[in-house]
Amino acid sequence: MDPVSNSTSPRKRVLSGMRPTGKLHLGNYMGALHNWVRLQDEYECYFFIADLHALTTDYADPSGIAPNTREVALDFLAAGLDPQKCTVFVQSHVKPHYELPLLLGMITPLGWLERVPSYKEMQENLASKDLTNYGFLGYPVLMASDILLYQADFVPVGQDQQAHVELTREIARRFNQFYKKQPAEEEILPEPQVLLTPSPRLPGTDGRKMSKSYGNTILLSDPEAEIRAKLKPMVTDPARIRRKDPGNPDKCPVGDLHKIFSSQETLAKVYEGCTTAGIGCIECKTWVADAIVAHLAPIQERREHFEQKPALVTEILAAGDERARTRAGQTMQEVRAAMGLAQFTPGDVAQ
Repeated sequence: MDPVSNSTSPRKRVLSGMRPTGKLHLGNYMGALHNWVRLQDEYECYFFIADLHALTTDYADPSGIAPNTREVALDFLAAGLDPQKCTVFVQSHVKPHYELPLLLGMITPLGWLERVPSYKEMQENLASKDLTNYGFLGYPVLMASDILLYQADFVPVGQDQQAHVELTREIARRFNQFYKKQPAEEEILPEPQVLLTPSPRLPGTDGRKMSKSYGNTILLSDPEAEIRAKLKPMVTDPARIRRKDPGNPDKCPVGDLHKIFSSQETLAKVYEGCTTAGIGCIECKTWVADAIVAHLAPIQERREHFEQKPALVTEILAAGDERARTRAGQTMQEVRAAMGLAQFTPGDVAQ
């Protein structure tokens, strides 16, 4: 059974996506997926795997994009995205994702793209790659098109990602200034609003932000033994040099994990034991490992279910692709007409 039809649903529309960089980790989960699962019960949601985005930086070696797309799809479903409640699809399978960026690129000033905060930041972080390409510079237009294609009301982001949505709003505003519908009608590309979602600080095993580029992640699919092995050498409060030294969970990456995954009872034990040197860091890490393993158990169970049914995953994505194509196609009809692009039928061409 498909989700409620877009044309009849009274709910506000939400869109978000994630690049396919391989199996997802706890940072991806707490930063986005955990919130997406909640949002699908409140909004008409479209969640996509942004494989075209991956080409902006991995164009020289795209061999990992297809297998990584499959891994991300498995993690989406394992985390709890329900194809009966939301639309899950692959970006490149929906052709309007190729078309709208070209059309919006016609009206987007070059200066807008060059001032995007992540433009220079990513060039510095990925210094080993040549990012002096048109696709990378135009990435914000591709991102804006992803949102505007579905005439989304909201884009769920963290506090540090609001600038990306603001650029989308500016592009939509400029489009609507150039290409107005009848005065009484709504704008073709409504300006999306930011939907701020909670995104707790999730440190990696080295204390820095959890990131694949740092090699400090815990994957959603990691088996229990691997989770415990990764947490065992995790950095802790630098004040606890010796076992007898008291510490402070608020200054400890392990304490940050406890705040997210442990029960209030366990958290109380952590504060009492750490601040009085009543427990050692190894014991504290064991408790947080217990909590993470328990949290991931149902996710990993669902992942195993879908791993054993690859045809079902293909079917789910195909259905999501089709729903996305239908919705995006409606927007493109309006955009083409507004920009003066004639709509031809095969009969027209024959004549």
